[in-house]
Amino acid sequence: MASENNAGIFLDPIHYLKHTNYLYISWNKILFFKNYTLQSQLEIGAISVSMASSTSFAPLVFMLLIIGCNASPLYPLLRHVHHGSRKPLQTFRPYNIAHRGSNGELPEETAPAYLRAIEEGADFIETDILSSKDGVLISFHDVTLDEITDVANHQEFANRKRTYEVQGENVTGFFTVDFTLKELKSLRVKQRFNFRDQQYNGKFQIITFEEFISIALEAPRVVGIYPEIKNPVLINQHVKWADGKLFEDKFVETLKKYGYKGSYLSKDWLKQPVFIQSFAPTSLVYTSNLTDLPKILLIDDITVPTQDTNQSYWEITSDSYFEYIKDYVVGIGPWKETVVPVVNNYLQTPSDLVKRAHAHNLLVHPYTYRNENKYLCFNFNQDPYQEYDYWVKKMGVDGLFTDFTGSLHKYQEWTSSNRHNKSDDKSASKLLHKIASLVASY
Repeated sequence: MASENNAGIFLDPIHYLKHTNYLYISWNKILFFKNYTLQSQLEIGAISVSMASSTSFAPLVFMLLIIGCNASPLYPLLRHVHHGSRKPLQTFRPYNIAHRGSNGELPEETAPAYLRAIEEGADFIETDILSSKDGVLISFHDVTLDEITDVANHQEFANRKRTYEVQGENVTGFFTVDFTLKELKSLRVKQRFNFRDQQYNGKFQIITFEEFISIALEAPRVVGIYPEIKNPVLINQHVKWADGKLFEDKFVETLKKYGYKGSYLSKDWLKQPVFIQSFAPTSLVYTSNLTDLPKILLIDDITVPTQDTNQSYWEITSDSYFEYIKDYVVGIGPWKETVVPVVNNYLQTPSDLVKRAHAHNLLVHPYTYRNENKYLCFNFNQDPYQEYDYWVKKMGVDGLFTDFTGSLHKYQEWTSSNRHNKSDDKSASKLLHKIASLVASY
């Protein structure tokens, strides 16, 4: 039997969650969620195999399915999707990139955070890819588990703390590379920031790269993915695959396994959009020999050198470097304060980074946009919509990494010149006329 926490929510359903359709099922409870909060909890006792075959059980199942139709998804149903029937990715305005899912509302890089982001209108869901000890790729941001999991509460792992060199500095903690996937799945994730909603702490597992991909592929419309090759130097040092392949090889193999292919805006790419991102230029150059999928060079603060080549910010943002790297990437993902400096919480004169990148035909996707007052410059009057307006209209960026997907989507819907799809309007009009004629006839 699965165990439950103090809130009565089951942490471990039978076998793998399987992305059940808007229901989180265990043997003795069914929970329905509305906006990912507990909407209804039905006690149905212990369900045995014999009950499942009983005719008296059928009405109960039917009733539960009817109730479930009104609930918001916790995990989507794993089902076959016909790509032609899904609404395509929008390409007429800057991309809404859900940074680690809708992590302003739910614990980052968990299935519910990604599902919430899709529900709120994300064009892409973004994730960081690391590896377990046994070589399974996972969606997790930090190389250590300390800050956003309950690993410290697991006495069986007390002897796993290590000190490794990470980007030139010694870091001590519980590293993902020292835990098998099974062990990682026994942990629970919590919200990174204490000023955000804490009610979901301890409820959700770490997910694998493949589970992350499944969430995007099972979405009701075309949703892109934006995975990062995270800390490849560390991963390749500590994880060895039996076939001698590198982290980057396994990363690309996973994308190919699920049908991701094609150059930027090609027919194949539009069916299953993806951007490969990394702070490591060497990894991006290497993966360019494995796939023509579009890649984005991430750019850190002006004080932080590249992870693998130890190049300075100024070197990798020079015109000569842009001319070189554009053969391997389609864009850059800079920390937004390197694009527009901030002093005493006031914006300064913008740099020419966006203009120069565009001159080299490179997209610009800055990070990270957050709603909380502490992240909003005084220039924006504590209003995230003003910040989006500034970056979209004045700076002319091509995509934005945000912790609050819903806010960016609402801004875009309110301000988009292509807000209403004419063909959709025409179809809706025809349907209304048909209904009217049927009613009149009756």
